[in-house]
Amino acid sequence: MDQTVTDTIDREGDPLAFKLRQGRSPLFAAQAREVIKVEARQMAGHQKEAVVSEGAQGSAWRLTSDEGKHLRGSDLAPFPLGFFNAGLQGDLYGRIRAHAAGRNIPLDQVEIRVANHYWLTGSFIHGTGEGHAEAPDVDVRVHSSAPAETITALVVAAMDASPAIALLRTPLTGNTFALYVNGRRRTVAGVASSRGDDAVDPYRVYPHAPRPLDPAARRDLIEKTGQVEQGTSELAGPTVTNKLIRNVLGEGRIGADGLFEVDTWLGMPGTTHYRLRCDEGGTDAAPAGLALLSAGIAFCYMTQLSRYIENMKMNIRRVRLVQFNPYRTGARAVAELVDTHLFLDGEAPEETHLQLLTIAARTCYLHAASKTAVEPNLRITHNGRDIARAA
Repeated sequence: MDQTVTDTIDREGDPLAFKLRQGRSPLFAAQAREVIKVEARQMAGHQKEAVVSEGAQGSAWRLTSDEGKHLRGSDLAPFPLGFFNAGLQGDLYGRIRAHAAGRNIPLDQVEIRVANHYWLTGSFIHGTGEGHAEAPDVDVRVHSSAPAETITALVVAAMDASPAIALLRTPLTGNTFALYVNGRRRTVAGVASSRGDDAVDPYRVYPHAPRPLDPAARRDLIEKTGQVEQGTSELAGPTVTNKLIRNVLGEGRIGADGLFEVDTWLGMPGTTHYRLRCDEGGTDAAPAGLALLSAGIAFCYMTQLSRYIENMKMNIRRVRLVQFNPYRTGARAVAELVDTHLFLDGEAPEETHLQLLTIAARTCYLHAASKTAVEPNLRITHNGRDIARAA
């Protein structure tokens, strides 16, 4: 990976997402534990690039993220919270599909709509900023000849089997961190310390920018839809008077190519809609939903890092991280603690680097989502009629 902050997402003209390495097996058996690894780096502005490995034997994907005009981003790629929204939907759809196949339940059509709700309080300037997450609204719409009670039981079982839903339901209050400053691992404070071995700096793993495994494969796994929310985007300030609310919306369904695709956007004026595709059918044609979700957590954390560096004018540069997301599948899925290894370079005092790590973790919406146990507000529609609601 190029180590300069002048490097941009579109420098090589590659798609926003592509397969970097071919895996030997699909992500997750019916009952298994896998660790998704995210190796990410900051690029120009709020642009970010990650290599996401889907378990020990799975494929690896290059994914990119950016922020919109409200954060002075260039809006070249999806915002971090959109990855989380799309990944949540994709993983839930995959569990619905798998359970339906195992129980011989016919599915004519499945659509999922998710609204995530976040809010921020405090100030970046004073180091009092704090991110919060509330229960998302999950709307599952099924067309099927199966009875309504069968569809209700199917969706409830799929929710229980989804590691993405488990991440929402489980209070991961002990997410762990490691810090490397100018090549040396330092002791962290204010957050739980990682017990893992030293991670390898992404700059050493990828001395050159990742390129597509098959340059001829130009499938658009991530793209702008062309739709933009009405109104003019307003800049987000460094200080929140009361609380800053962020709603992330998404609508998912199976596309013509058989992949699950989600149109996701930030519910505020002037924001761009993005379409993210994931593969929940085992063909390895796109990242799995859990890969998108895990990347979203890393991207969101990196946005908070860059915002704080910008607002506080810190002499810190070349932000990159390695994030480990362990999940267990089965009838009762499990999301385990997120382990993040942060690499920073700079002349700022060591305590400033540590302060950056802890404040960014506290303001990150998705770290807030992982440590706040919530039960999604579930709505199930069968052939156009509401059949179940649960909170």
